[in-house]
Amino acid sequence: MPATAVPKNTNRNSGPGSGPVLTLEKRLEPSRFMAVVVPVISVILALAVGAIFLAATGFQPMKVYQSMLNGAVGSKYGISETIVKAIPLMLAGLGVSVAFRMLLWNIGAEGQFYMGAFGASWVALTFPHLPAYIMLPAMFLAGGLMGALWGLLPALPRAKWGVNEVITTLMLNYVAILWVDYLVYGPWKDPKGFNFPLTATFSDAAALPTIAGTRVHVGLIFALVAAVLLAIILWHTRWGYEIRVIGESARAARYAGMNIERNIILVMLLSGALAGLAGMSEVAGITHRLQHGISPGYGYTAIIIAWLAKLHPATIILVSILFGGLIVGGYSVQTAGVPAATVSMLQGAILFFVLGGEILTRYRLHFGRKEGK
Repeated sequence: MPATAVPKNTNRNSGPGSGPVLTLEKRLEPSRFMAVVVPVISVILALAVGAIFLAATGFQPMKVYQSMLNGAVGSKYGISETIVKAIPLMLAGLGVSVAFRMLLWNIGAEGQFYMGAFGASWVALTFPHLPAYIMLPAMFLAGGLMGALWGLLPALPRAKWGVNEVITTLMLNYVAILWVDYLVYGPWKDPKGFNFPLTATFSDAAALPTIAGTRVHVGLIFALVAAVLLAIILWHTRWGYEIRVIGESARAARYAGMNIERNIILVMLLSGALAGLAGMSEVAGITHRLQHGISPGYGYTAIIIAWLAKLHPATIILVSILFGGLIVGGYSVQTAGVPAATVSMLQGAILFFVLGGEILTRYRLHFGRKEGK
């Protein structure tokens, strides 16, 4: 009796293992329209999530947001204070952005900020009788140098032995913060400061000039000049070309003869120096002394700003102003009983949605079916 042929099941999607599947497909050319629109939508969604949280805790979201907006940009004082808060964010954001562009994850801007503040304070306290034309450049150099040194410490093991810079930069934050605390609670503590952890007030020569009768100081000029110089370096110099190539493919850069180890050290020096200048501008422009908790997290917020700005120097300036407004607006709503942590929550939500939106910019969603076994 002849054998009977059993027909094969040609339906590959049948069977218990089949079903709809969502996958991500990389876009060959990311849309410029999406690159602009998605971050805006991400911020709106973050504010929507914040509104839900506020409503759930008994506050009226629209009134809270209106109060934040009025506090940040509703008056000349609010605008000036927004810019004041934005200045250290600009400098620290520019610092981490240049490292991120080369895929160096500098999470240490907070510590570099503190060390820059320490270096500038050392000059002001050690040489109080220097004239301003010597004092301020010396503080500028000391602040940048100490920030650069704090960036160099994790750069050397990363360049020589491949040590993960995320861990080293993060741990050095705590070292820098505790070092400053040791000084302001100990040898540098102002004996006339009513036992508060702060140093003596700097001399008038150590104060950065202010602009238009506000608290906005020339640290803003530092940030704007740094953004222009950084843009020139990245897109109009050989070094900037090497930074961008290494960030895209370290293997291709090494094949082309680029010295990756040297670039790691140089980029981390520059990154740390910019964050150090943020610390210098804060002590010389705002507090006029070194004190405990001089940074409310500028170095960490700078990471959010750099990613939200897609590492572009000009956009970092704009996003820093946005976050400066968030900080100032957050102060204004505290009088209505809104927790201060609300601002941190909004910052975290913005980062979350921006990173999620970045996926949609680089990838497209594809719905298919899982093949059955």
